[in-house]
Amino acid sequence: MRNTTFIIPAVVVLVAVLLSSIYIVDEREKALVLQFGQIKSVKEEPGLAFKIPLIQQVVRYDDRIQALDTVPTEVTPSDDRRLVVDAFARYRIADVVQFRQAVGANGMRAAEERLQGILNPVIRAVLGSEGVTSNTILSADRAEYIERITEQARLRALPLGLDVLDVRLKQTNLPEQNLDATFARMRAEREREAADEVARGEEAAQRVRAQADRTVVELTSVATREADIIRGEADAERNSIFAAAFGADPEFFEFYRSLTAYERALQGSNSTMVMSPSSEFFNYLRSDQGARSDEGE
Repeated sequence: MRNTTFIIPAVVVLVAVLLSSIYIVDEREKALVLQFGQIKSVKEEPGLAFKIPLIQQVVRYDDRIQALDTVPTEVTPSDDRRLVVDAFARYRIADVVQFRQAVGANGMRAAEERLQGILNPVIRAVLGSEGVTSNTILSADRAEYIERITEQARLRALPLGLDVLDVRLKQTNLPEQNLDATFARMRAEREREAADEVARGEEAAQRVRAQADRTVVELTSVATREADIIRGEADAERNSIFAAAFGADPEFFEFYRSLTAYERALQGSNSTMVMSPSSEFFNYLRSDQGARSDEGE
């Protein structure tokens, strides 16, 4: 009975020691085995591993690709038009031993602070270099400069045991103090363009109106000329008919003209005319034809 009392605790202690000596590395992790703060072994492959209990400890690091948003930084391209650049980087731990030696026990928080201190100076240096303008940064041609930023950041991050995979620009804006001046300049440019468009429209309208007025004058002139020609031809034809009628019976023609003159002179219901009976106006009224006509009536 006394032996059983000692065996059970011993078994429990043995099991606890055995369990504490076993650790599992996930496929998304890398692990370091530390002994009194010194690196004793590296476990990068997933699976079961062993350590000395109570003496050694396991520190795990994420082996997946990480993302880091940089603090917005102000850059001054070669055209002196300042821009505020907001970028992000993707990175991963390439050498876990070197990473541990560089950042110590602070881990990822210290690594990101140091990586932040690498990215912003590199961004300012590349985008502020000679030949880089604000228009280039804001256009699709900036891919070349992003590659340069990524390459320089990768070289500077290698001593930290980090591999910078990619750096991208999220936003590129003007500083707050420059926005009002930029908007005012843009507004002035748009107003000038609008004034130019209005002036060009007025000029085009004047040309159209002048062309229309000239066309109206030309059409009116042609119509008037054709009307005069037709009227002249009609008058000529009428005169020709009168001439033919006069030549056929001159006396009847004179009689007709006299009747037309009577009709025109005595228009209306209250027309009054005072003249001598011997006036030439009444030649046909005094003639034998007129007398015979009156007798016939």
